[in-house]
Amino acid sequence: MTLKETLERSALKNGDKIAMKYKRDGAWQTLTYRQFLALVRNVAEALVRVCHVRPGDRVALLGANSPEWCAIHYAITGLGATAVPVDVKLQDQEVTHILSDSGAAALLMDSASEANVYGLAGRCPNLRHVILFGDRKPELDNGRARGIVMHDFDKLLAETREQAESHGAAYDRLQPKEDDVASFIYTSGTTGRQKGAMLTHGNFTANFKSIDAAIEILPDDNFMVILPLHHSFAFTACLVTPIASGTQMSFVESLRTVGENIREASPTLVLAVPLLLEKVYNKLLAGLKANRMGSLLWKLGVRNPVRQGIREKLGGRLRLMISGGAPADPQLLRGLEELGLKAREGYGLTECAPVLTISPFDAPIRPGSCGKILPFVEMQVFDANAEGVGELAAKGENVMKGYYNNPAATDDVFRDGWFLTGDLGYIDADGYVFITGRKKALIVNREGKNIYPEEVELQINQSPLILESVVLGYRPVGETVGEQVGVIVVPDEEGIAALEAAEKRKFSEAEIEARLRAEVKKQVAALADYKHPRRVQIRWEEFNKTSTGKIKRYLYAMTEATPE
Repeated sequence: MTLKETLERSALKNGDKIAMKYKRDGAWQTLTYRQFLALVRNVAEALVRVCHVRPGDRVALLGANSPEWCAIHYAITGLGATAVPVDVKLQDQEVTHILSDSGAAALLMDSASEANVYGLAGRCPNLRHVILFGDRKPELDNGRARGIVMHDFDKLLAETREQAESHGAAYDRLQPKEDDVASFIYTSGTTGRQKGAMLTHGNFTANFKSIDAAIEILPDDNFMVILPLHHSFAFTACLVTPIASGTQMSFVESLRTVGENIREASPTLVLAVPLLLEKVYNKLLAGLKANRMGSLLWKLGVRNPVRQGIREKLGGRLRLMISGGAPADPQLLRGLEELGLKAREGYGLTECAPVLTISPFDAPIRPGSCGKILPFVEMQVFDANAEGVGELAAKGENVMKGYYNNPAATDDVFRDGWFLTGDLGYIDADGYVFITGRKKALIVNREGKNIYPEEVELQINQSPLILESVVLGYRPVGETVGEQVGVIVVPDEEGIAALEAAEKRKFSEAEIEARLRAEVKKQVAALADYKHPRRVQIRWEEFNKTSTGKIKRYLYAMTEATPE
């Protein structure tokens, strides 16, 4: 099926059912499936009549999560054009690269965005139209845009609404095919410059089919939309899935209001990255410790009433929490489960639309695994070593066509019809997938031993004095074979402050660095000696991350740091 067909099917079956719930001016608003489809048709008409969008054109979309963002995406793809979602947190240079590389003819941009739209002119030769949507109503100065025509979103919709409601509407005339490219999703760039993964309508709907077969989706489910929809995990799991299943989605206002919005919207499913789930878990734990009665009942083993109270704080209907986008600490998942919240982990890649595995909800957590292979998806291990660890590869209707305008990069990631994930791991006899590290992050020492940075980082990050770390390979001066292990650590300011309070004195910078080096040594003692960092470097600010919380590892390298 196409994305358009899934929407039309749900609108026909559930026309008066709430599709989206969102907050504006302090009050919750709703859109039914019939109203959402009408908005999609209206946007599509404006794109065709004013911006002359045709099948095969690329149209970029830059903005925060909103019903408008969703309607714009479904309008673009419903016309047989290709949507190019852009991360709102990217710098102008990165936005320019995506617009130029994709050849986007039009850009729909949230007027609250900080991107310099006037500065894009001249650097994006195909860009002809920019439509501003959102609450801000800036003055449009077409003279400054040099060849780009600026438009107001609401005004365009008002001008084309009558035609959109007619039987001759553009949305009705143009019908995309399953194999048409629905979206260029630019990879998050953890291994270098961003590339546009060409994902078809069939890729997304096939991934929905797999998710639907792995998880029971109930008619009254309500998906909480927290992660940015320009990211493939959120797009498929929090937009494509609820629309295709005819269920509801509710939007958080911002990351600062997640807890409040969850209480108000009463979701049944929450999908998030591990960092966010960790914050939720720590907040719930702190609340439990601060509640004298609840804490006492917990210690006495009377836990069900406490768990019910925790669920009520999260809206009272939450039944599933799914972690994705980055590896989750098994202790976090077990901790959430102990509090009465069913939490599991999934794994996938943008190029696979994106989900490949998910941990079953009717089975215990299997430590270290990112779940079982989804139905209708195949996975195998290439070039396995003696322990069965090799590069994980995937095949299925969810796998992309390739990278746009980049045949060399496409050839690099396909072998005999299999997509090479770049992740190292193994698959056990029950179909559970275990990831041991990234192929490109792998450190090989002089003895030929393989060191997976993620394993060492997980161990180091357990220290209350360390916020985060990046383990890297480096080659000492004069050596030409093999690498040694180094680490860059960021101190946890709260942990340091707690230690200073306990010792009733302030530490000097040199003392903090000494403590951190001692912490690294203490934490890695549980690992084989060859995995121990030989150099420890201190960094006083958090690492640069992608929108899903992954550290941009390629930005960092070991300097002549102090040995361990």
